[in-house]
Order: sequence, then C-alpha cells, then structure tokens
Amino acid sequence: MKGLTQKQQEILDFIDQFMRREGMAPTVYEIADYFDIKSATAFAHLRALQRKGYVTRSSKARSLTLVRADHPKHMSLTLSIPLLGRISAGMPLLAEEHIENTIHFDPTMLPKGAGGHPLFALTVFGDSMRDQGILDGDTVIAKQVPTANIGDLVVALVDNETTVKSLYFRDDMAELRPANPDYESQFYPLDRVSIQGVVIALHRTL
Repeated sequence: MKGLTQKQQEILDFIDQFMRREGMAPTVYEIADYFDIKSATAFAHLRALQRKGYVTRSSKARSLTLVRADHPKHMSLTLSIPLLGRISAGMPLLAEEHIENTIHFDPTMLPKGAGGHPLFALTVFGDSMRDQGILDGDTVIAKQVPTANIGDLVVALVDNETTVKSLYFRDDMAELRPANPDYESQFYPLDRVSIQGVVIALHRTL
C-alpha cells in the first residue's frame, strides 16, 4: 500500500477513533468540521485513502470501512508528525527541506482543540525552558499557527534563528521569556518576530 501524507494519516486516525467512540463511521461533513476544511477537501482526502487501499466506502451515509487487515492497530493509535530541522525565513514551514524525520505520537496526549491545525515537532537545544519541564534534547509538538496569545509557549523565528520561549509584550516590543533564572528575556520589535506555532505537547525519548 502507498504511504500517506500527514493530513491523510490524521484523517485515517480520526476515522478510527470516531468509530471506536461512536460505534459508526463519521460523515464527510463531520470530518470536514473536525479539521476545519471544506467538505470537498475532506472528500478528496477520502478518495485518496480509497485509492491507497486504507478505506472502502459506498454512496450510502456512514459507509466508511477501514481496511483493518492493512491498517495495523498501532497505526490507528499514533500520529505521524514531521520533525523539523533548521527553519528558514521565507519558506513554507513544512517544506520538504525542513523535515528531518518523522515521530509517532499518541493523539490522546494532545489537548482538545489541536485538531484542524498542521502539527510539527522541533528538538529543543539548551536548558532555557528548564523550569517549564523542557530539557535539552526534548522534542516539543506544536500546532502551526501564525499568532499566539500572551503567555503561550511559542516557536518563534527571529533573524532566521528558531527559539522556543513564552511570548509576552512590553512597550510595543515582543518579549521572548525563558523559564530559567540563568537566562534573561529577549526583546525584539514586533516585525522581527515571526510566530511559527504554539507548543501543545512534549515528546521525550528516555
């Protein structure tokens, strides 16, 4: 069977989880609503999953069926999330040039509201976020969004360098605040800081 794109994997996982929870398959409209995409886009993803042999469906409502013989249980319980390397300004965040590897993550560990946004992973270097439980070498999971709220833990791009810090504002400046007293906050004009995503989970390999 052919490989899946990240979105196709997410939709396949959603279908499996929905069927386990509700005892029936989701409709195209429910899939579109969960991922905040158009129903035509959801339908196109389902057609792709059919072509690749992961699902079957008919014209009847809720007729989706997982081809479980080729859909091992462990696949339905994990998300495939791209692990990014160096992020460059001016390039799409999930461009192929940025992706170093893929990690598999339990979707039940994600907070509510994470659906509908592309996810990416990033390895943290250094101990500047130590007091928030993020250690050197840890991998953070972030949802790709261009804005964030005050206090959010963000992946920010500043002068072509990526950093993970808490976001605050002071005197029309963006404050990127560490969680370690050995480090000081960094302040930048707003137009020098590009929010790449908001951190929603931590992945640590022991």
